[in-house]
Amino acid sequence: MSDVGSDEFDDERGKLGEYDGGRNGAGERHGAGRAVLPNGDVYQGGYESGRRHGQGTYCFKNGARYVGDYYQNMKHGHGTFYYPDGSKYEGLWVEDLRQGHGLYTYPNGDAYEGEWLHHMRHGQGIYNYQETVSKYKGSWVNGKMESAGEYIHSNNRYMGNFVNNNPSGPGKYVFDGCEQHGEYRPTEQDRAEGEWGESGSPAILKWIPKCVTELTLWTGTHTSCAENDRASAEAEN
Repeated sequence: MSDVGSDEFDDERGKLGEYDGGRNGAGERHGAGRAVLPNGDVYQGGYESGRRHGQGTYCFKNGARYVGDYYQNMKHGHGTFYYPDGSKYEGLWVEDLRQGHGLYTYPNGDAYEGEWLHHMRHGQGIYNYQETVSKYKGSWVNGKMESAGEYIHSNNRYMGNFVNNNPSGPGKYVFDGCEQHGEYRPTEQDRAEGEWGESGSPAILKWIPKCVTELTLWTGTHTSCAENDRASAEAEN
């Protein structure tokens, strides 16, 4: 659903709707006020020169609600949006868009906390899966897992690069006291939808194990098994 408030009749020129509150010398809504819009939405909060401005609460007729900062009729600053499906976003807004740091809780209990850009997960963030108690921690681009990240389970974690919500190329699985190096390659075997992300992907991938080593530091770049063997030998000497 859209989380932009109605502006269609939210002025005096429409001669519609109800308003109770302060006005400035020009007769514009100014200061604290309450407006009931013709579509059934209700806004209560600050106005400046006829526009929603400052702290306010906007209640949509479908049950959604926004509580937070406004700037020139737009959600701008810090605010919380309660969606009618039970999801909730609490964080920063820029010109009616989720942008900056924020926490989004989904109807199924999943939650994402991190950076947003233009309403999409973008930058560094953590996505927690309620059902499996797993989580993804890493980079996001335009709402998808991209670049360096790690997928964390209760008894192991995968660390590597991601492309379009899927692991891609070299990486490693880290267990208690050891790790398995390998890489994900395209194969003809299909995988279950949603295994690595919120939705299915056309990518068909298979994990190709290469070696098992002691715990090493993941730098985001691939280290071959031979290099790990040499490093272990040097440490012993």
